[in-house]
Amino acid sequence: MRRNTFWLITALFVMVFSSQAMAGPALSVLGQDYTFPNKIEGTPDKLSDFKGLEINSFKTSDGAKLTYWEAGSGKPLIFIPGWSANGAEYINVMYLLREHYHVYVLDPRNQGLSENVDYGMRISRYAKDVKELADHLGIKSANYCGWSMGASVMWSYIDLFGTQGIQKVVFIDEPPSILTRPGWTDQERLNAGAMVDTPEQLMRAFTSGEPNPVLERFMAMDSPYFENSESFARFFIKSDMKYMSLIMFDHASNDWRDVIGKKVNVPTAIFTGEYSPNLPSQLWMKSAISNSTLYVYSKQEQGDHFLAFKNPVKFTKDLQEFLER
Repeated sequence: MRRNTFWLITALFVMVFSSQAMAGPALSVLGQDYTFPNKIEGTPDKLSDFKGLEINSFKTSDGAKLTYWEAGSGKPLIFIPGWSANGAEYINVMYLLREHYHVYVLDPRNQGLSENVDYGMRISRYAKDVKELADHLGIKSANYCGWSMGASVMWSYIDLFGTQGIQKVVFIDEPPSILTRPGWTDQERLNAGAMVDTPEQLMRAFTSGEPNPVLERFMAMDSPYFENSESFARFFIKSDMKYMSLIMFDHASNDWRDVIGKKVNVPTAIFTGEYSPNLPSQLWMKSAISNSTLYVYSKQEQGDHFLAFKNPVKFTKDLQEFLER
């Protein structure tokens, strides 16, 4: 009986400890400090320099445990990363914004520190995850920023839930439709940003290592800010391509032009750059959303798909200017 009691207490201790391990100061959750490869004025030299950075989690209505990163105080600002991305990559963005906003970055299911699951592999479920994050936090209204696939998640969010809880919304360099539809003219394809004829082509492009413009800009590693955030993410995040790739088919199959043209009715910022193959579609989005501002970063300003991480000082300055306008 005593042995059973001992094991019961031990099991309860492990359960409590495990539940706490993914909630609290980032340094405690990650288990060790980290020194960034480049010392850059205005950004932390070590993880421990980022006071107030926390990593917490919640459970969705369908049972997936999702992690979110948070820092700062003030109005809530929620970031939705792109495919395969995570909160660790936002380390500089969060640090630069922490004095002005209460910043949150969600690790989508199967990404970052969130749980790997084989269900809910639909952009609509990812959108509900965002809604449930806001509900979990008790946030009734916030600014939202979706990058890459994260922008698609926000288009689905607006399609499902409207814009009542959105003050302003930001989209970073995501085409309205990745997949070319039969019968499209060349202009329709440019407006949509379509880049492949089948979802399988997109999956091969991002999982087989074949050259493509987005991966080429990623591999360039031509920014010390980007090198810092990527090295930090690689050190702590162990991604499983088997799980991450499950969402790609649904992601590639959506056409969001009707949502963009008819349902985005709050002040909107669109970020893209001269290096990005998505530039034509971002110009179309600017014309389709009446109350929108377009930011086109030059090549000298690191204007590619990763502009927010390669040039976080300019990005956060432009973002804050837009949000406070």
